[in-house]
Amino acid sequence: MSGRLYLCGTPIGNLEDITLRALATLKEVDLIAAEDTRHTLKLLNHYQIKKKLISYHEHNRKQRGREIIELLKAGKNIALVSDAGMPGISDPGTDLVRLALENDLEVVPIPGPTAFVTGLVVSGFPTDSFIFMGFVPKSKKERQELWAFLKEEKRTTVFYESPHRLLATLEEAEEELGGERPVVVARELTKTFEEVRRGSLSEVREWFAQKPVKGEITIIFSGVEKEREEMDESVLLEEGKKEVMQLISSGMSHNEAVKNVAKKLNLSKRELYNFVLKSN
Repeated sequence: MSGRLYLCGTPIGNLEDITLRALATLKEVDLIAAEDTRHTLKLLNHYQIKKKLISYHEHNRKQRGREIIELLKAGKNIALVSDAGMPGISDPGTDLVRLALENDLEVVPIPGPTAFVTGLVVSGFPTDSFIFMGFVPKSKKERQELWAFLKEEKRTTVFYESPHRLLATLEEAEEELGGERPVVVARELTKTFEEVRRGSLSEVREWFAQKPVKGEITIIFSGVEKEREEMDESVLLEEGKKEVMQLISSGMSHNEAVKNVAKKLNLSKRELYNFVLKSN
């Protein structure tokens, strides 16, 4: 008889955020496949669970995935855990689940916390319809496509981001989406130094520019407001162009004028800049 693959949700920070069912499962399985065995060992030691650990992560997922499948076929029950939250969310757990299903093996979810849901519900933005898009892409082309998408997206959108890239991402988002776009940055959720910073892109960017950023980051963008959506874009751009030209006439530089007006009207700086150039 084949074993079962259990997808065990683990805490995203506070070790008390784990279910009784997850603890029971970790105690009962034959072994635990962990993204980082050292990290998971801290959780197991906290709850006095002694269990064999094997690693399963992005760099060994193909070979180790096949090994885990063979163990399951041999009747072993295995718990899959990530470093934090539910396995399969922005980690290689998805590949193992797919492989198990392809081999007609049973996969059992043991629900637990997830950072993007935790950040979403504390943001105050609508949750009846939202999108989770994983990590903000690294390539310039993919990010440009992302900002173009968000300019029109009505739903709340959630991302993960690394702390060393947060400020650059906020600066780029402000330039492309306009400084008034509401955003929430949730940092170190459920941990001692938890921080939830709410405001416009300009306000939140200015806050995080003041000090080095550490910890796990979740970014939540509000959807496009109905009033903004219904307003003809060309009308806003024409209004923006007039204000830019007035500021330039008063002695302000072209770039500074575009920056100020784009922020005021919640326009993309690049879009307004190009519109003014083409119109002259």
